Amino acid sequence: MGLSDRSNLLFSNLDLRASLDARRHAIDSEVRALDPNRLLNTSPDDLARFFVEKYHMEPPALYRDQWSVESKEETETREDYGHRFTATVQRLYVHIPFVGDRDLFMSRASTFTMSPPRGVAGAQTLTLAFTPGQQGGPEAVRALIDREIDEVERHLAWIRNDLEAYNGSLGAIADQAIRRRREQVLHQQGLVAGLGIPLRERAGAPETYVVPAVRRKAVPTLPAASTAPFKPEPVLAMEHYDHILDVIQNMTTVMERSPATFARMDEESLRDHYLVQLNGHYQGSATGETFNNQGKTDILIREQDRNIFIAECKFWKGAKGYAATIDQLLGYSAWRDTKAAIVVFNRNRDTTKVLEEVKKTTEAHANYKRTPAWTHESGYRFVMHHPADSNRELIMTVLVFDIPAPAPRGTGAPAPVTGA
Repeated sequence: MGLSDRSNLLFSNLDLRASLDARRHAIDSEVRALDPNRLLNTSPDDLARFFVEKYHMEPPALYRDQWSVESKEETETREDYGHRFTATVQRLYVHIPFVGDRDLFMSRASTFTMSPPRGVAGAQTLTLAFTPGQQGGPEAVRALIDREIDEVERHLAWIRNDLEAYNGSLGAIADQAIRRRREQVLHQQGLVAGLGIPLRERAGAPETYVVPAVRRKAVPTLPAASTAPFKPEPVLAMEHYDHILDVIQNMTTVMERSPATFARMDEESLRDHYLVQLNGHYQGSATGETFNNQGKTDILIREQDRNIFIAECKFWKGAKGYAATIDQLLGYSAWRDTKAAIVVFNRNRDTTKVLEEVKKTTEAHANYKRTPAWTHESGYRFVMHHPADSNRELIMTVLVFDIPAPAPRGTGAPAPVTGA
């Protein structure tokens, strides 16, 4: 039978529900204890990810195929009709490696039994002890061991069920705690962060459809951030950012419907058509090839003497050329820029392959942070960070548009499509 010492009862010493509640409250307490300026100077998403990683709990998983057993002769005290004596017994110790949080072997899940299994959880090994006694031959002893391990697995399944809900809630808990604390600090400082700049739209500008936004256990480290006084910066409101992208999308639709007009245009000529459309919506604030930071950018929208949107327009010339465009865009971006776009003109290439290369190349870039959920058939949205500051995030939307190719000389037919 198993170990008889009550201190070796598994899944009984700690109330898992109480432990998880305490960890949830600890997130809020830790957020409130952060230096206010460090809090404001750190990307909220990075900070939330830190707390999710820190407070995530990994349920133990047994490696039954890697177990081992050792046999020992031990003495134990017995009693027979009031007479105490010592006896020599054979004891089997079964060692089973595991991964996960060892403390969970001591925790009682919301589903439990009144007679849990017994054992000792070490750093990476669970040890179960058995005294075969009169259990019979090896087959009977093996059956006894298997039943006990199965019982451990049953309790671990209950633990996993409770942890699934807990781990799934951490993101929302961290987001809420960070948002609440940021609002409190900003209110105390009399500041408003992320001032959304309302663009002055032309009266009677055509309305466009806005694509809706569909939205290993290592010890994590708090994201690096400055504790210098926080200064809020104006940013382009998301609804206006999406509207700008819709204007660009609509201009591309015009190109697709009039292929002969645009087939032989170069990047600059195509870009100028976008500028005309943008200025038709936003009172002359869109400019081309305007100096910004380290160079010039193809499309720049300014409002109240601030750059609030920059974009690059490039023909697709392979992943290497696209990666250089990302570097170029980030090099152009001033420290306060938060919204940008890359418009990729695709001629004679498989669009699906181009989109795959865009995603793969961007996510491998040194300044890449994450790919938020965003549904669009012609592109992706990424969150990048500025070269000099990982906490200064920039939303970069990449749109890939098929541009009519010039017809081969002497024919009226378009050029044939070739591989990427």
